[in-house]
Amino acid sequence: MRKDLPEVGDLVVVTIKEVKNFGAKVELDEYKGKEGFIHIAEVATGWVRHIKDYLREGQRTVCKVLNVDQTRGGYVDLSLKRVNEHQKREKIQEWKNEQKAEKLLEIVAQQLGKSVEQCYTEFADDLVERYGNLHAAFEDAAASEEWLPDVDGDWKEVFLKVAKENITVPYVKIGGYVEAYSLSSRGVEDIKKVLVPCSARR
Repeated sequence: MRKDLPEVGDLVVVTIKEVKNFGAKVELDEYKGKEGFIHIAEVATGWVRHIKDYLREGQRTVCKVLNVDQTRGGYVDLSLKRVNEHQKREKIQEWKNEQKAEKLLEIVAQQLGKSVEQCYTEFADDLVERYGNLHAAFEDAAASEEWLPDVDGDWKEVFLKVAKENITVPYVKIGGYVEAYSLSSRGVEDIKKVLVPCSARR
């Protein structure tokens, strides 16, 4: 299910809205209408002399959630310095993937003659719960010969079609060299037997 607010420890994508001497006010890009604050002590390790050396208005970055204040409508305290470059790259890529998935769901909704919210209620929320995020559901649909055999619905065929037309399935090509030798007089034959896949010998 989609969350209305992040949880403590989550990484979130934010856009800097206002930079002040003691910190920066931000907008949480993944949570519509939600805002947060990065205190100057959480901007960088060590002493920060000029906060504008690190942050500028309109900048998009990744922060870690330190606290969620429900009494202030879910105002979020954030840290920039507790996110390393690897985490930042991964989170930004994840966010971009979800942006793409949202656009694809809009296409699905249009072809079904339904609203995006109806699609979430009828099947997309269940997919998010099953896969962790919507992009992973589209990716699996694009790669699978038989996708979710335990699930039925008029949406499924349309979802599969949109996925296969718009998602490039990632793959890894593995190569390498093997050195082998045998002291046996039948060394070449013995090595061939070991290297031939079991399925080929059946």
